Amino acid sequence: MKLNNLVKTNKKKIRPGRGIGSGKGKTGGRGIKGQKSRSGVAIKAFEGGQTPLYRRLPKRGFKSLALDNIAIINLSYLQKFHDNKRIDLNTSVDLKLLQEKKIINKKYIKLKILGDGELKNKPNITANFASKQAQEKIKKVGGTITILKKFVKKPVQSKTVKDGASLKILKK
Repeated sequence: MKLNNLVKTNKKKIRPGRGIGSGKGKTGGRGIKGQKSRSGVAIKAFEGGQTPLYRRLPKRGFKSLALDNIAIINLSYLQKFHDNKRIDLNTSVDLKLLQEKKIINKKYIKLKILGDGELKNKPNITANFASKQAQEKIKKVGGTITILKKFVKKPVQSKTVKDGASLKILKK
């Protein structure tokens, strides 16, 4: 390597609008007049009058209004938290305990256990939902899983009117 054979890395920066001798003077490579020649103007999604992409593609999907209030946790995470001594699987593990230990956010009101991963300890878990795979793995290790009862709607009561016909009343 010699000083006279080095590749130059100090190229001059092109400074538009600095005189006609620079090659990028006067209009600075922007052309004459029009919206694009002005500063601070960007034409987003404008394709020169052609129907833009966001209008050519169909509308798809919707935003669900149902609350996302079910916390999901895998068996592998429960085992990992037990190994790190954040929770004890031998005692009862439920949503309240996981929220106190800051494993699950406070916004959740239900808990679902999924069966990804392996367990080494005998867990005692209380949850609202659990996958079949998770239930099988917990029973295989010798642990217990308690699934809380789902909300059951009350049976519809019927009321008889004077003429003998029955009228069903739904309670909300």
